[in-house]
Amino acid sequence: MIAPAPFATRPLPAAPDVIAPDGSEVRVLLRLAGGSMAHFSLAPGEVSLPVEHRTVEELWFVIAGCGEMWRSQAGREEITPLAPGVSLSIPLGTRFQFRCLGDAPLEAVGVTMPPWPGMEEAVPADGPWVPKLAR
Repeated sequence: MIAPAPFATRPLPAAPDVIAPDGSEVRVLLRLAGGSMAHFSLAPGEVSLPVEHRTVEELWFVIAGCGEMWRSQAGREEITPLAPGVSLSIPLGTRFQFRCLGDAPLEAVGVTMPPWPGMEEAVPADGPWVPKLAR
């Protein structure tokens, strides 16, 4: 019998833990065998790098700011407005790019399934917007 994972609790870190392959700030939250959770932030006026994941899928929930998410998969593409309360999926095989359109950072909580394996997970992709990052 496999022992259950211990309980875990972690407050939102004040500073980012890492910069994601798409250029967004990442604050790592929690992780279990089936998935991991993180807080993503993109500063006002920034546009992420377009990427595609090799092996993971993600679910995002926007908690602050406003912007847009472009997703493209198997000949279908769409641009989704992002605002607090919006959730969206990034299925395996989806190219995506997002941008912050407001005066405040665009912030989302994302769940990655299976857990995020590392920076080599994301590969560069073509996207609709010119990336713009302050870093």
